[in-house]
Amino acid sequence: MKRVAILISGGGSNMVALVNSMTGDHQGRAVLVASNDPAASGLVKAQAAGIATAAVDHRAFGKDRAAFEAELLRHIEAAAPDILCLAGFMRVLTPAFVARFEGRMLNIHPSLLPKYPGLHTHQRAIDAGDTQAGCTVHEVTAVLDDGPILGQARVPVLPGDSADDLAARVLVQEHKLYPAVLRRYAAGDRTPVLL
Repeated sequence: MKRVAILISGGGSNMVALVNSMTGDHQGRAVLVASNDPAASGLVKAQAAGIATAAVDHRAFGKDRAAFEAELLRHIEAAAPDILCLAGFMRVLTPAFVARFEGRMLNIHPSLLPKYPGLHTHQRAIDAGDTQAGCTVHEVTAVLDDGPILGQARVPVLPGDSADDLAARVLVQEHKLYPAVLRRYAAGDRTPVLL
């Protein structure tokens, strides 16, 4: 059985989808949900599901990302995860942190990478006149929103879509894609999932 730690920054809807999927013959089980925001409502959801939680407020460390990560690592390493899932974790991690979990850290990003790494992905897709948008699960590398793609789900961009409209449709697919990729990944299969 693979031990899975999940990092969040907010409501944790993808975390909840992952946790709910890890049942039965799934090779993974959630052992920790950690956040950079002690007020993240996803922590309450994780506690309600009986999962250990930790919060390390990044604001207390100012611009010292290494010190923030060292404290976060203390909690992560105590949980001894085999896989680390970033699920709406809104902090850029240092190369040293990424290297520690290389080959076993996943992230979900709300665009069809390599298009639109970073922020404001839905508005950028609309502004570019794209007819399709979606989300990507990838292995995390030291380069932001880069790394081997493990799955993608596509949604149409509809005429008159606002960024919020598109984001809501993409989120539905995120909640299907990330659990599907994690199930496969935890079983040792890195074949991309395409929805």
